[in-house]
Amino acid sequence: MPPPIDIYLGDVVQMRKGHPCGGDTWRVVRLGAEIGIRCLTCERKVLLPRAEFERRVKRFVERGPDAPLAS
Repeated sequence: MPPPIDIYLGDVVQMRKGHPCGGDTWRVVRLGAEIGIRCLTCERKVLLPRAEFERRVKRFVERGPDAPLAS
């Protein structure tokens, strides 16, 4: 089992599957057992279980303001 991904509020992620509105980039708005994400195209909010979120993330477009700086 791979280690969990570090996720921070405000992260912008690209998901593997596109949203029906045509967007594929989302902003993380809630952390916990379920991850809340908001579509940047249509502003729809979706809750995903953490394990499903980690499977569906393709890449991080932008890290949130709470993310530690890379050294």
